[in-house]
Amino acid sequence: MTRSTFTLSRRRLLAGAASAALTTPMINRAWAADPVEINMLAWYGHAEPDIVAEFEAANNVKFVPKYYAGGDNMLGLIAQSPPGTYDLILSDAEFVQQLNMAGYIEEMDPSLYPFDDFWPEYQNFPGHWTDDQLWSVMVRFGLLGVSYNSDVMTREEAMSYNAFWNPKITGKLGHFDWHLPSLGQVSLLMGNRDPSPFDISEDAWEAVMDKTLSLKPQVGGYFDYGGTFASLKNGEMLAMAGIGDWITGVLQKDGAPVASVIPEEGGIQWTESYSIGKGTTKHEIINKFINYMLSPEGQVKSIKMAAYPGLSPLKSGWKAIQEADPAEAKRSGLIEGDDQSPIKLLSEGRLFFRDIPRQQDLEDWNDFWSEYKTA
Repeated sequence: MTRSTFTLSRRRLLAGAASAALTTPMINRAWAADPVEINMLAWYGHAEPDIVAEFEAANNVKFVPKYYAGGDNMLGLIAQSPPGTYDLILSDAEFVQQLNMAGYIEEMDPSLYPFDDFWPEYQNFPGHWTDDQLWSVMVRFGLLGVSYNSDVMTREEAMSYNAFWNPKITGKLGHFDWHLPSLGQVSLLMGNRDPSPFDISEDAWEAVMDKTLSLKPQVGGYFDYGGTFASLKNGEMLAMAGIGDWITGVLQKDGAPVASVIPEEGGIQWTESYSIGKGTTKHEIINKFINYMLSPEGQVKSIKMAAYPGLSPLKSGWKAIQEADPAEAKRSGLIEGDDQSPIKLLSEGRLFFRDIPRQQDLEDWNDFWSEYKTA
């Protein structure tokens, strides 16, 4: 290469570099900044890659989760944290008003969310509103019933909470270690339906405690999230009280012989919703994420969450999963008129929203649960 050719080539290279400096870096500069961190308090799974990775990449944010199991645990974590610690709080619906009364969450603008797309049964969900003030937006829900090993127990045997007393599973019944789900199921077995298995008299509460204590010889353990999965998968436990498809749905995909049914006494609905943490400065990106999770794409991710599956409260969510994964839509009952459709179960009076105790203190139920575990 001659000197003149080299000089010309060098000039062209520098010119090209200068041109690139005026274009590409202008695009990349915003993304070169550190991602905005969103501190999330949630059940396990909600900030895992299968749910948030695409949103993080598209918006230059990073979710920093603190995971909990059970609403009591959630309230304790917030109470122990400085104000403004959490930008986004995923709460069980029955605890939203406690978050509100304690001043942990901010009022939300209903016009920002697609409530017209929600099934009517979920548009004005109990506890999410005070009059016209919105405090939380439902993102998913699921059903609790009888969960069992299908090699040991038949579906017909599982169609009543009396299955927990079946001699086939003596010493092999597990409890998900949170009082509301299991005690709510025993309350349903005792006939406490009107107005709710969680709104019961003192006499009815005494009967629920006595019936629960009679279950003690059946019990093989009390398990956290991971222990519930493992004990059902390896056959250590042959049935589990206080759970449903959110556990067995994942295990079924792994080939475990487990299933869940809504028994004749009725099922209990768990409900998860997003609230905005008091004092956050990240309202715009938080609202963008909530709407992403309420979109058809986000709802498919939510329904198929790797940690535990859920159901969609939106009509477009049902349509999206029917198109994306017809087998999962059928398995989870997200088809209008299906026997396991949550809308159908609600209309038949076979589904009750999980709640905190209404005629006893929450601590009364919690204290009894501790006594039951050590009885």
